[in-house]
Amino acid sequence: MKIKTLIKTLLTKVKNNSTATNIIIVGAITILVKFFGFYKEVVIAGEFGLSELLDTFFIALLLPGFINEVFLSAFNSVFIPNYIAEEKTNKNIAAFQSTSFVVTIITSLVFMGIAFLFTDVFLELFFSGHSSGYYELIILQFHYLLPCILIWGLTSLISGLLNIYGEFTYSSLYPIITSIVMIVCVIFYREELGKSVLAVGMLVGSILQLIFLFGIALQKQILKFAVPDFKSSNAILMFKQVPAKVSSGFLTGLIPVTDQYFAAQLIVGSIAALNYGMKIPAFFTTIFIIALGNVLLPYFSKLTIDNPEKSFKTLFMLNKWIFIVIMSIMVIACVFSNDIIAFLFERDSFTANDTAIVSKIQIIYLIGVPFIICGNLFVKFLTSINKNAFMAYVSLGSMLLNIILDFILMNWVGLIGIALCTTIIQILKIFVFYSYTNKQKRLLKVSTHS
Repeated sequence: MKIKTLIKTLLTKVKNNSTATNIIIVGAITILVKFFGFYKEVVIAGEFGLSELLDTFFIALLLPGFINEVFLSAFNSVFIPNYIAEEKTNKNIAAFQSTSFVVTIITSLVFMGIAFLFTDVFLELFFSGHSSGYYELIILQFHYLLPCILIWGLTSLISGLLNIYGEFTYSSLYPIITSIVMIVCVIFYREELGKSVLAVGMLVGSILQLIFLFGIALQKQILKFAVPDFKSSNAILMFKQVPAKVSSGFLTGLIPVTDQYFAAQLIVGSIAALNYGMKIPAFFTTIFIIALGNVLLPYFSKLTIDNPEKSFKTLFMLNKWIFIVIMSIMVIACVFSNDIIAFLFERDSFTANDTAIVSKIQIIYLIGVPFIICGNLFVKFLTSINKNAFMAYVSLGSMLLNIILDFILMNWVGLIGIALCTTIIQILKIFVFYSYTNKQKRLLKVSTHS
C-alpha cells in the first residue's frame, strides 16, 4: 500500500511539474528516434559488416561532423542563454535572431571552404599508409557530406529556438528523418548509388530535416527577422563566449578523432569495431543528454537569472539521482553485453568473432555512461552562467591526457585500450566539474551575504 501511495505521489508531482514532463516527453521521443537509428545500424551492419566502405565513410564524416560538433553546436549552446537574456532585457529578439543566422551561415561557409581545401592534408597526416582506392572512397563520400555543414548549422539554430519556446517535441523528433532516408537508400537504392549510398542518404536526410524544422518554426511564428544588431550587449557577450566554447568543443572533438587515428594504426575494421562498440552506450547517453539537455539548458538559463541559489541546488540534486539510476542500468547492460551485440548485429557479414570484439569494447564504454551524462549536466549549467573559459581549460587537459593514454593503453591491450582511455577521462572530468561548480556556489553565497 505504501509503495502504491509513493508511486501515485511521484506521478502527481511529475504531472504538475512542466520541466519533468518535458524531460519525459523528450526522452520518449528520443527513444523512438534512437530505435530508428539502431535499425539503420542493423541494416548497415548486415550489408557491410566491418568493411572498408564503413571505415572510409566514418573517416569522410570526421571533418564535417567535427566542425558541426565543435563550432556550430558550440555557437548554438551560447546562443540559448544569451537569447533568453536578450528576451528578458532588451527584448529586441528579431535583430538577435537575424544576427545569429548571419553568423551561422558565414561561419558554416568558411568552414566548408577550409574542410574542402585541407582534406588531402588531413588524410595524409592522420590516415597515411592505405591504398589509393581507400582514399578515393573517402573523397567520394566526403564531397556529398560537405554541404551538411551548412545544413546542420541552420538546423541546430532553429532547433535551439524551438527549445527556448518549449517546442521540445519537434526539436527532438527531427533526427528520425535521416535514419529513415538512410535505411531507404541502403535497402532500395544501393545498386544505383553504389559506394556513395551512405553519404547520399545522410545528405538527403539532412536537407529534409532542415525543411521540416523551418516549416515548424514558421508555423509557430517563432522566426522573427530584423536588421542584425551586432552591437547589442547580449550579442557582444555571446560573441565573447564563443571563442571559449569553440575551444572547448574543438578540444573535446579531438578526442574521437585521436581515438580513430590510433584505431586506424591497427588491423582493418578496427575503426568500425570501435564505432559499433559505442552504439549501445551512445544510445543511453544520447537519450539522457537530449532529454535533459534540451529541456534544462533553457531552464537553467532562466533560473540562474531569476533564482541563482535554487539553480545550484537543483543541479546537485538532479546529478545525484541521475547517477544512481543510470549506473544501475549500465551494470545490467554490462552483464548482457555479448547477448546484446549478437542480437543486434550478428548476421550476414557480422560474425561471432566480431561480436566478441565489439562486446568487450562496449562494456568499457557502458561504464563511462553515467559519468558522461552527469558531466554533461554540469556543462549545460556552466554554459547557462557563461563559464565557458573554464570548460576550455578542462577540454585541453582532457585532450592531452587522451593522446597520452591512447598511446600507452593501445600498446598495452590493443583496441580495448582506446575505449578504456575514453572512460577514464570521463570519470576524471566529472570530479573536476563538481569541484568547480561547488566553488561557484560558495562564491554566490559570499556575494549574497556581503
